[in-house]
Amino acid sequence: MSNEPYILITADTHAGGSHAQYREYLEPKWRDAFDEWRGGYRNPSQQHYGSKKLRNWDLEIRTRDQNSQGVVGEVVYPNTVPPFFAKSIVTSQPPRPENYERALAGIRAHNRWLKDFCDEDPVRRAGVGLILPNNIEEAIKDVHWIAEAGLRGGVLLPLVPEDCTWLKPLYHPDWEPLYAAIQDCNLVMNQHSGQGLPDYGSGPIAEALWISEVPFYCKRGYSHLLLSGVFERYPRLKYILTESGCSWAPAMLRSLDRIHEGFSAGAIGEMDYSDMQWVLREPPSFYARRNCYYGASFPSLAELDGRDEVGIEQICWGNDYPHYEGTFPYNLESLQLTFPGVPDAERRMILGENAARLYNFDLEKLRPLAARFGPTPGQVDTPLAELPQDTGCYLFLDERRARAAAAG
Repeated sequence: MSNEPYILITADTHAGGSHAQYREYLEPKWRDAFDEWRGGYRNPSQQHYGSKKLRNWDLEIRTRDQNSQGVVGEVVYPNTVPPFFAKSIVTSQPPRPENYERALAGIRAHNRWLKDFCDEDPVRRAGVGLILPNNIEEAIKDVHWIAEAGLRGGVLLPLVPEDCTWLKPLYHPDWEPLYAAIQDCNLVMNQHSGQGLPDYGSGPIAEALWISEVPFYCKRGYSHLLLSGVFERYPRLKYILTESGCSWAPAMLRSLDRIHEGFSAGAIGEMDYSDMQWVLREPPSFYARRNCYYGASFPSLAELDGRDEVGIEQICWGNDYPHYEGTFPYNLESLQLTFPGVPDAERRMILGENAARLYNFDLEKLRPLAARFGPTPGQVDTPLAELPQDTGCYLFLDERRARAAAAG
């Protein structure tokens, strides 16, 4: 085993502008509406933000933090609240028709901000641009803008909740020109945990239900795209579901393959489908192996189960910076907890090489940074003596519970 430091590329970080910044990136015609939306615009003081907020956009703070964690490259999803949104777009439903024009102005302001944010450190940052599903023609314009802006993180493909009845589901033919545009622009098609849920209203029960169902709803895009033949028609599309691990995928793929086999045969149990023309030539697992990737953010070893079935080269590690449930500031400890039993070659692929290939990071340009900041195999193999206590990262919380249960 080489003791060369690992090139850590996180396929799951979040960033966004402040409202002061976003205002400047809005088209001028929207700024009065923005000021009204904000209840009278004012530029908050630095003290108002606090260090966690500043991590979303401050180059010096963010670089220092990531270096301290051994991370030399990052795929950047949105985090702060764009203009005219009630919350981050990662957890927002798509806008209603009456709010669409303002929301479109808001996500375009974010995309302009993101381009400049990534241009501050282009070797290390790959930004994921935003589109909206309300108008496919406008979404295609945004896809081309994202490609021309060099946002090599690609596109955040919206998930359409079932109660957003004004929108077409991802498998509807209306989406076809958008998939063609994403493929033609050679962009990654990203989905992120937290999208696609119905609106349960407000309050603790609604929030608890929402959280409990995130793992189910975030995977619907994966199955809808596979079963509807999107990857058959657009074979060069690359798709990743982030912050979901991969242990769930083998069982789901076996289920989807059985459905494919039944439709191909013309029947599933007592249900006769012989008069229907099935849409796939190959089983869904074939397309998943060719087109689909898995963002394994702060994974436990159990969440990497099935990595041989989905393909080691399809899995990308993430630290979810700067979220509280991410590994910061205990990234090395998280690696020590999960990766000692994983072969070195697999570690190197999962921790950086796969993301480099998917998102076009230049490994040679990142190697000097990894030599300075990256963890070595020896450090990762060092047993974790004590679990961090002041962290909200699920990896450590789950391990703490497991150890307590084992101790009786």
